Amino acid sequence: MVFNTALVIEVIDLKVLEIISAIWKSGGNIYLDPSDNRIGIKRQHLIPTEVMQLAEQSFSEIDAWFQSWKDASAEQVTIRKIFYEFCGWQHNQPLHEWLLADTDSLQLFYDWTIVLAKKGWTDIYEDYRPFKNEESDAMARKIYERAVLYARTGGCG
Repeated sequence: MVFNTALVIEVIDLKVLEIISAIWKSGGNIYLDPSDNRIGIKRQHLIPTEVMQLAEQSFSEIDAWFQSWKDASAEQVTIRKIFYEFCGWQHNQPLHEWLLADTDSLQLFYDWTIVLAKKGWTDIYEDYRPFKNEESDAMARKIYERAVLYARTGGCG
């Protein structure tokens, strides 16, 4: 059996975000379908068999992770999308263009990750939410406000 080594995940200490990001990086899409509140997968044919097997084995954990985001605020969703773009897991062209154009916001996002790291977050595959604090929340709010302003002004800031 031939494995794509870039997408093979260690089964030892497997994390939900490792599986989800491997699906996204392969070109597949896994998401919480708002119409029925269930996990959906698109472009499954692009997802390596071994990744799909891991996803099936960890389905309840993956579902719980997606469900935990169901009631997230627009601010929280924006930070999550920036994080995914930053990690290269899910490309988001408008966010990409904004972060290239607004280097202060990009730096603020980087500083936000440093605040989380100081609280013990050291692994991108670990959910960052348990490491948030008042400082990181204030930074996230500022990042969100800057993103909204950029979007409203058509990128003219």
